[in-house]
Amino acid sequence: MSLSAGTLRFLQEGERYMRNELNDITPEQDDLYDFIVIGAGTAGATIASRLSEIKNCTVLLIEAGRSENLLMDVPLLVNLLQFSDDVNWKYRTESSDKYCLGMNDQRCSWPRGKVMGGSSVLNYMIATRGDPRDYDTWAKLGNEGWSYNELLHYFKKLERLNIPAYKNDTVFHNTKGPLSIEYPPYHTPLAEGFLEAGLELGYPLVDYNGREHVGFSYIQATLKNGERASTNRAYLHIAKERSNLFLTRNSIAEKIIIDPRTNKAVGVQFNKENVSIKVRARKEVILCAGAIGSPQLLMLSGIGPKDHLEDVGIPLIKNAPVGENLMDHIAYGGLVFLVDQPVSILPRDVTNPARPYIRQYFTNRYGPLSVPGCVEALAFVDVDRPRDTESYPNVELMFVGTSMIAGGGYYQNVGITESNWQELFSKVEGRHSWTIFPMLMRPKSRGRILLKDNRPLTKPRIIPNYLDDPEDIRVIVKAVRTAIEVSKTRGMQRFGSNLLELPISGCKKFPHGSDEYWECAVRTFTFTIYHHSGTCKMGPEHDPTAVVNPRLQISNFWHDNYL
Repeated sequence: MSLSAGTLRFLQEGERYMRNELNDITPEQDDLYDFIVIGAGTAGATIASRLSEIKNCTVLLIEAGRSENLLMDVPLLVNLLQFSDDVNWKYRTESSDKYCLGMNDQRCSWPRGKVMGGSSVLNYMIATRGDPRDYDTWAKLGNEGWSYNELLHYFKKLERLNIPAYKNDTVFHNTKGPLSIEYPPYHTPLAEGFLEAGLELGYPLVDYNGREHVGFSYIQATLKNGERASTNRAYLHIAKERSNLFLTRNSIAEKIIIDPRTNKAVGVQFNKENVSIKVRARKEVILCAGAIGSPQLLMLSGIGPKDHLEDVGIPLIKNAPVGENLMDHIAYGGLVFLVDQPVSILPRDVTNPARPYIRQYFTNRYGPLSVPGCVEALAFVDVDRPRDTESYPNVELMFVGTSMIAGGGYYQNVGITESNWQELFSKVEGRHSWTIFPMLMRPKSRGRILLKDNRPLTKPRIIPNYLDDPEDIRVIVKAVRTAIEVSKTRGMQRFGSNLLELPISGCKKFPHGSDEYWECAVRTFTFTIYHHSGTCKMGPEHDPTAVVNPRLQISNFWHDNYL
């Protein structure tokens, strides 16, 4: 098939795609629904669709963003989406002198989806359940129903696995769920070398969503035939014809309406086209606005830390630790490994019409454009117990078949300052290279979300407190060293891999390669891996630090109210 024919087919598929999007409505004042779901993102799209399977009940889904489209679902274009004001909240953390020192204003960029499907439209599509011990720990802390064995049924229920080697493993996998999971159809030779490096270092190749959790693997990704599979596509497109599911897009939730006599959530106030509209819930209000939007909306509604709400002029309904306990997976983003062969993904090559890559994608969904943001493979390791396959991994190595020097504006996306770029990386821009993001799996540092004022459209204050706990520094420095060890294997040396060793400004006072140097480097190029969580902490009713109980209801508040 020619490029022009492939392009025409892509456009036709895009039209069919848009016809599958839910129709947008504008509710009338005081319209009544059984369930109101706030946020059509990763969780909200799923929950709204499942609730609409119940006959004789109505569901209203409130989403702040616009519709998704097929162009957003080209996997390689994830970095471009994170530039867009159109589909991204574009949050930034407060300035800090302890992390993100190499970023503009010493603030970290936190992209979050403002679109149907939420951050499942902006993320890198890596499907990872997590280690069973994480869930079992939750259960031991008193969160009944949250052990891994209890959740495995739901992990299986959601997935439509399309990885031949694992499809017959019915203990851990399912092939009939709504959410497609598969390997990216294309891999660079570098990704193959990364897996060879794992074997050379004594690690197995594993199904990290199956029985084994320490080892190397290509990423399992939320892809369907080389296209992104968001929760909007997986759950809402199939629900389009249900007459009991209603959607209002471009609608900013302003507050949850709580009856002061009963302390029961009875509705939601949202703004659409500069008009505030109140809708009422017969049964439940379900908040799915993410680790930033959910605590923000709870606090705007009067549920949060008493002193803080008083400071911003919000009447208190419930004193609760909303916004506390903020966690995030972070990685060091400054590793660049140059290679002497044309084996990485370069934007100039992918977009060159003389190359086959655009045609490959438009005609058969193959080639570099089918790779989620160039992330191709990963490894889970315990840096304190190398090669121990029974250990509890504390680090994830995310392998990327390119690096920030490839071009395409990536460094502007993550917010690296122009001075750092010019001093460290500009002279090698466009060279073939690869990187590993060594990611901290179980951070001990905790941050918080606060309101700036009592206006719903004001973005909240984000204070992640990255690297506040010395244990986080110890582990991530060892993770950096592990990534460098991977680069020295035969599997990666066959490409002439060589670490770009340019002293980072502010770190030159430390011996290059020392623990102190790498700590400084990590504090300079601190990268979020977009896994913000914890700000509405789950815990048993007796846990004073919990916001919701194991049924995800507001904790220690009222028994017949569901938020």
